[in-house]
Amino acid sequence: MDHPLVVYDDENTDLLREAGELAAGVDATLTVVSLMTPDEFREAREALDVVAQEEHTSYDDSVVIDAAKRQARETGEELFEDVDVEWTVVGARIGDGESEADRILEVADQNDVDHVFITGEKRSPTGKAVFGDRAQSLILNFDGPVTSLLG
Repeated sequence: MDHPLVVYDDENTDLLREAGELAAGVDATLTVVSLMTPDEFREAREALDVVAQEEHTSYDDSVVIDAAKRQARETGEELFEDVDVEWTVVGARIGDGESEADRILEVADQNDVDHVFITGEKRSPTGKAVFGDRAQSLILNFDGPVTSLLG
């Protein structure tokens, strides 16, 4: 493992900490990706538009992604305070009609990642069949190891 990627989840930071410790143990550079769903992006964009109207200015979409990156960076700084790991944060927006797994695979490819860490979803077999499962999709489509921690 030279360049792992961990999908940031602000509700379960255990995986972020574990990925950082493992990356530090093998002297790897960790990429932390902060994903925004289409709904999260729209909500943040609408809030930003209200601020922009009040300030009589405009902001582009990158400001929304930068805010998501900032949150992941602040959490990482806290979690990695005593971990000697080199790491970066990438922000990514999941497009309308795009699966989360596809976006993660794209980010992994763009960043030359060789291992993916992700929280899994607790779903029944029927739920997986109907709604899909991002961990399963990553395991089947990523060209490298995928570590999944049930969230």
